[in-house]
Amino acid sequence: MGVLKRFEQRLEGLVNGTFAKVFKSEVQPVEIAGALQRECDNNATIWNRERTVVPNDFVVELSPPDYERLSPYSGQLGDELASMVRDYAKQQRYTFMGPIKVHLEKADDLDTGLYRVRSRTLASSTSQQQPPQRGGAAQAGAGHGGAGYPPRPATAPPAPTAPPSYAPGPAGSAGPLPGTETRRWVEINGNRHQISGPTLVLGRSTEADVRIDDPGVSRRHCEIRAGNPSSIQDLGSTNGIVVDGQHTTRATLRDGSRVVVGSTTIIYRQAEG
Repeated sequence: MGVLKRFEQRLEGLVNGTFAKVFKSEVQPVEIAGALQRECDNNATIWNRERTVVPNDFVVELSPPDYERLSPYSGQLGDELASMVRDYAKQQRYTFMGPIKVHLEKADDLDTGLYRVRSRTLASSTSQQQPPQRGGAAQAGAGHGGAGYPPRPATAPPAPTAPPSYAPGPAGSAGPLPGTETRRWVEINGNRHQISGPTLVLGRSTEADVRIDDPGVSRRHCEIRAGNPSSIQDLGSTNGIVVDGQHTTRATLRDGSRVVVGSTTIIYRQAEG
């Protein structure tokens, strides 16, 4: 039985037929499901022989009348559509970089019965329980790229000792008030990861402090060093880092700085108190 047929059958049994009258609108769920399948096919990216990555975050734009009819059931419908995408990906041997989400949005420029689908690939990120090894085998992997990228020797120079969080500055320079504490963290695709030590290594390896499941991210891609100010340094990655729109190997970070690694955006945050 095809994926779309199973999707239709599941909808028929939901909420004792509550969806029956709702789906009399011109946009039918099976149409949206088919559009999501095409979105996966059209945006499939082959990273290597064993991994073809497709989008995992979808937005379905509906006309105001269709949105008003379907929005009360957007949670259940989104779950069913996400399940359908997962089934289709399994059938096609596609993989995802993060959890599958399907959202409904209203688009005032669409007429009844018309819809649009937007999609993007969002990598999942996880904080590791144990800090990574700083030398030996772990350091040797610093220059390796994501899946499908040729290995590259680790050529990054040894990292200097990180400065203390409140390093003394020149006379008259602004700094944290006595008795206050600076909290630092990074936000990756809606997930917050605290910077609790002097450094935070981000990469695709399980040995990184924050693991980013993005084929364009190296095993040990970059390192954030907490300080006043904080900074980020590339660790000899394949694809490099972009900080606030500039390609660089090292940069100072401020609250709200945006760092792009692979296809993933990292937002650096800090606050007093």
